[in-house]
This record gives sequence, structure tokens and C-alpha cells, in this order.
Amino acid sequence: MQMNDLKVRTRLNLGSGAVLFIMVLLTSLGIWRMQVISDVTETMARYDNTRLQETVRWRENTQKNWIRTRAMLLNPDPQFNKIWEPEIAATSAIISEAQKKIEALLHTERGRQLFQAMGQERTAYRNLRAQLMERNANGEYVAQAVEDDLRPLAEAYDRALERFEAFQQETYTQTRTDALAEVRQSQIILGTCTAITLVLGLLGAWSLGRSITRPLAQAVDHAQGIAQGNLAQTIVVSGKDETATLLRTLHDMQARLADIVSGVRQNADSVATASTEIAQGNNDLSARTEQQASALEQTAASMEQLGSTVRQNADSAAQANQLAMSANDVASQSGSVVEQMVTTMRDIQESSQRIADIIGVIDGIAFQTNILALNAAVEAARAGEQGRGFAVVAAEVRALAGRSADAAKEIKGLIDTSVQRVGHGTQLADQAGASMQEMVGAIRRVTDIMGEISAASREQSSGVVQVGEAITQMDRATQQNAALVEESAAAADNLRGQAAQLVQAMAFFQVNGSRAGTPRPAPVAMTAAVPAAKPAPTAVAPKPAPKPAAKASGLGGSAPRPASAPAKPAAPAAAKPAALAAPAVKSAGASKGAENDDWETF
Repeated sequence: MQMNDLKVRTRLNLGSGAVLFIMVLLTSLGIWRMQVISDVTETMARYDNTRLQETVRWRENTQKNWIRTRAMLLNPDPQFNKIWEPEIAATSAIISEAQKKIEALLHTERGRQLFQAMGQERTAYRNLRAQLMERNANGEYVAQAVEDDLRPLAEAYDRALERFEAFQQETYTQTRTDALAEVRQSQIILGTCTAITLVLGLLGAWSLGRSITRPLAQAVDHAQGIAQGNLAQTIVVSGKDETATLLRTLHDMQARLADIVSGVRQNADSVATASTEIAQGNNDLSARTEQQASALEQTAASMEQLGSTVRQNADSAAQANQLAMSANDVASQSGSVVEQMVTTMRDIQESSQRIADIIGVIDGIAFQTNILALNAAVEAARAGEQGRGFAVVAAEVRALAGRSADAAKEIKGLIDTSVQRVGHGTQLADQAGASMQEMVGAIRRVTDIMGEISAASREQSSGVVQVGEAITQMDRATQQNAALVEESAAAADNLRGQAAQLVQAMAFFQVNGSRAGTPRPAPVAMTAAVPAAKPAPTAVAPKPAPKPAAKASGLGGSAPRPASAPAKPAAPAAAKPAALAAPAVKSAGASKGAENDDWETF
């Protein structure tokens, strides 16, 4: 079985598995060697080093004890002995503890022999020291025995300690040498295994990479040939891996591309012809759209004039309404004056009636005075001569009473005539007040009617403004449509040119050993002349009014925009490829705020 029969994933997995297996082996080997080094290091640190330290401490304390023992035994003073005995006992305890630790850590026969000999020397030394200390405590002089008997034992004991210490130092040095040897051996083993693994890995990686890159290089060569337009090359496929699948796919893609290029070559001419016809139709549509835009501009100007007339009518109606309201106020004031006059006439009539009543009272008084004078005259006549003077007076009084009665009658007649005239004047004043009230009501109705006329005029002016705005928007939309039609025509012409370029591009490919063919030239599109938009007639400036009914800015009072006003591309046009997008046509009116309206729905 060849390597190309295996999938790339399988080969990569096998390579990764081999690398992981070798890594596990190297790791296991390293762990084993580290364990060996750890054991040697532990032996050196736990046993040899401890024994050596305890041996050194043993010898140092033994030398201290010998000095203290000699000083105590050479001095016969009992008080001096009490000072040294506790220190000697404490040092002996330390030595005994070190002896036990060393004995527990011994693992060689030579070490046990030296340790046993050292223990025997210590026992002999301690026994003789105890005897001499007892004799010294009893007051016996033992200085000569210390020099003759105890010193040789102490020196033999110290030599045994020295031999044991030298043995421990030698053992520690040997263990350290063994540890270094193990480290060097581990380095050699790991280095050798790493080198072997590196060589095997490089060989495997080279073989695996070659089995993958060689078919990929073939695929790249074939892909470059396809990129250069060669669709007739022979692609040889061997194996069952992914690269073989890639080569088979390239072979199928080459065959499909050859079919597609042939089909595109045949359809490109049809696209060029159709785009030419579309461009001609768009030019015709653009001309008609421009005519419609010109008509809408004229309509907008007419609506502006109509709006001016309606605003003037609204202003006149507002002035008439104000005059009617002023007349209403004057009539109301006149009605109030007439009402006051009627009230005054009624007051005069009431005063006249009261005067008539007073005259009646005066007349009654004169009548009664006349009767009294008559009675007085009668009584005077009865009195005779004595009542003659009284009779004269009574006659005078009677004459005065008669004249008073006559005057009262005349005044009463005049008052009655005045009361009648005042009553007639009151009736006339009432009739004038009623007529004035009717006139005030009529003027109020006229005022209401003028207000309704003014409101209707304002509504008409607002409606005319809205109609003007709608026509302006229609004009703007028509101009934008015209721009879109122009862009569509340009896009169709561009499409025709690109169809020709596509045919030329398809000629780049080689199908069955030959070129796809030379494209035939596409017919040149005839660009229809676009008529210029007619200028709108000049709007007649309306007469200034105190309160305008609508805003003048809502009507198309500015000069008409040219048909080639800039416009944003519509939503369908935005979906076209960038190569087919027609350039926007710019005009002098591009800076106007009205051009920023959103007309994408058109």
C-alpha cells in the first residue's frame, strides 16, 4: 500500500502518534533516570551526610568531655567537681544520642566494624573515667592515674573516632561521585535518544511533507494554468487521499469552466444587443420624462400665481372682516346711546307725570281755598257791617284762588301736552332702539359671514400651498426620475461595453487547445437628445397683506431646476455590481437643500 492511499488526516495522525509515542518513551526514560539520581542524592543527603555530621559532633563533644574530665580530676576541690559533673553528663548524653543515630544509619560492613571498635574504645574510656571520678570524690589524688592510664584510653578513643570520621568522609565522597556519574550517564542516554528521535522525526516529516506537497504542487501548477486561461491541460490523478480528491475536483472544474466559457461567449453577444436596445429605450423615456418635468414646472408656476391671488383675496377678506368688526363696534355703541336716550325719555315722562300730579294738588288747594273764601264771604255777609272788611279780604282771596286755579289748569294742559309728546318721543326712541338692535344683529351676521369668508380664504390658500408643494414634489420626483432614466441609459450603455469586454475576456480562455474566439463588435447606441426644461413663467408678486394666510416658501417660487439634477441611486440600482453602476450626473443645483430629499422609493 502506498502512502498516497492513506488520507492526509490518517498520515498526520500516524505521525503525531509516533511523535507522542517517542515523547512518552523519552519522558519515561527521563523519569527513570531522574529517579535513579534522586535515590543516589537521597542516600547522600539522608544517610552519608547525616552520619558525617553526627560523627563530627560526636568527636567534638568527646574532646570537650576529655578537657572537662582532666580539669576536674586534676583539681582535688569537691566544689570544683560539682561544677563540671553536670556538663560532662550533658555532653555524654549528646554523644549517646549521636551514637544511636549513627548506628541506625549504618548499612556497610566496614562501617559497622569501625563503629563497633569505636564503641568499645568509648566503653573502656568511660569505665576508667567513672572509677577515677569516684576515687577523686573520695578525696584520693588521681592526677598520676589520669596521665598514665586515662590519657592512653582517651587517645585511642579519639583515634577510633578519627578513623570512623575519615571513613564517613570517604563514603560521602564516593556517593557524590556516583551521583555525578549517574547524572552524566542520564545526560548521555537522553541526548542519544533525543538525537535518534530527531533524526527519525526529520525523516518522517520529510516523507510526510513530500507525500502532501508534491500533489499540492501539481494542483497549484494546474490551478495556475487555469488562471492563465488554459482549460485544455491534462490532469493526472493517482491515490485516494485529499490531494487526489483536489486534483479530481480541479479536473472537473476545468471541464465545467470550459462549458461555462463557451456558454458565456455565446450569451455575451445577446447581452450586448439587448443592452443597446435598452439604452435607446431609456433615452426616449428620458426625453419624455424631461417634457413631463417641464410641464410640471409650468404647472407649479401657475399654482404659485393662483396661490398669490388666493392669498390676496384672503387678505382682502381679512380687511373686510376687520371693517365689519369696526362697524359692529360702532353700531353697538350707537345702540347703547339710543338705549340711554330711551331711558332718559322715560325719566322725563315720569317727571312730567309727577308735575301733573303736583299741579292737580295745587288746583285742589285753589278750589278748596275758593270754597273757604266763599264761606268766609257768606259769614262776613251775615256779620253785617263788622264783617265788611273781612268780606273784602275773602273776595281777594277768592279772586287769587280763582287765578291760581286758572293758572293750574293752563299748566296742567301744557303738562298733559308735554307728557303726550314725551310719550310719543319715547315710542319713537323705542322704535329707534329696536331698529338699532336689528342693525347690530345684521352687522354681527355680516361680521360672521366675513369671518367665514376669511377662514375659507385661508383654507383655500393653505390648500393651494399644499397643492403647490405636491406639484413641487412631483416636479422634483419627475426630475429625479429623469436623472434615474439618464443613469439607467448610461448603465445600459456601460453594460453594452462591459458585455463586449466580457466577450474579449472569454477569448482569453483556451478550450480544447484553441481560443474561445474573437468577439464581434457590438452596435453603437444612439444617444437621444434630451430637451432642456422650459423655464416657468414669472410669478406675479401679490399685494402685501397684514396677515398672510400661507407660507410663500411652500410654492415653487424659485427658478426651475435643470432636468439633470443630481439624484441618489434608487434601491434596485444599489443592488447592481460596481462595474455596472452609472456615474451620477452633477448639475449647478446640487447644493440646494431640496436635493437632499429621500426619493429612493422612485
